[in-house]
Amino acid sequence: MHVSSLEWIVTLAVTIGVLMFDVTVMARRSGEPTMRGCAIALSAYIGLAIGFAVWTWYFHGRQFAVEFVAGWLTEYSLSVDNLFVFVIVMTSFKVPRVYQREALLVGIVLALILRGVFIALGAAAIQQFSWIFYLFGAFLVYTAARLARGTAHQTNTENAAVRFARNHVKVTDSWHGLKLVVKEGSQRLMTPMALVILTLGAADLLFALDSIPAIYGLTSQAYLVLAANVFALMGLRQLYFMLEGLLGRLVYLSKGLGIILAFIGVKLILHALHENQLPFINRGKHIDVPDIPTSVSLAVIAATLVVTAAASVWSSRPG
Repeated sequence: MHVSSLEWIVTLAVTIGVLMFDVTVMARRSGEPTMRGCAIALSAYIGLAIGFAVWTWYFHGRQFAVEFVAGWLTEYSLSVDNLFVFVIVMTSFKVPRVYQREALLVGIVLALILRGVFIALGAAAIQQFSWIFYLFGAFLVYTAARLARGTAHQTNTENAAVRFARNHVKVTDSWHGLKLVVKEGSQRLMTPMALVILTLGAADLLFALDSIPAIYGLTSQAYLVLAANVFALMGLRQLYFMLEGLLGRLVYLSKGLGIILAFIGVKLILHALHENQLPFINRGKHIDVPDIPTSVSLAVIAATLVVTAAASVWSSRPG
């Protein structure tokens, strides 16, 4: 896939511009977000992602369009799982409703920055070390096993960074918007928002560690990896307010994500065996194993998400 410098610049400028406009300008509008407004904005962002897939098909071919859609769906499902953590953090720290939008803004920006860093590191590692797919695949299978046991992505609000801050820095009980440090009398105190941001940062780091290997299992194109991640982050703010009271109904989301990550992990390991260069595996020779097509991956991901959503709705129905 050949992507010109101009195409990179335009894509980054438009997608990141739209995302930042939403989380920095639209999010600061006064008034509580309405379900209708959130639904319209979310539909627009999904439409943009579909439009980008059509554009990719037209200019770069069907294969890369399918890779983008598969990656976008995977990243979007992981982003929804990320919302569980955001809700838990907001609830655990008793973040006032008026400040939740600001905390959510920081969480999304941190997620974008961390994913950008890991995308660059992942692309460099893949170019230099083909065996990195073994590590990516094993990590995803391990994460899938933890999700199956219900232990992955469970955020302990008292993580190491927060515990250190509580033990070594004085924290005020009052909220001051996005301010991390305030001065009370002669003392400088850390605000509760600083602890919230530390927790959100730790959560975003964990999700970046999962999401980047997952999408590199579907496409090796850094351009598509970045686009899928940015489009997946679009609309998270709206999803938060739309699903805040309904996330508990998605009881099988983690199970579905576990299946998706395990599938992609196996796909990565098969790809690594197919391209094997490690001397202690088959004497450094390639192994003739099946290479799962991206179209099959897309079908598996879509089917898993549909079944997961249907099963969650069915199990949480009243009566």
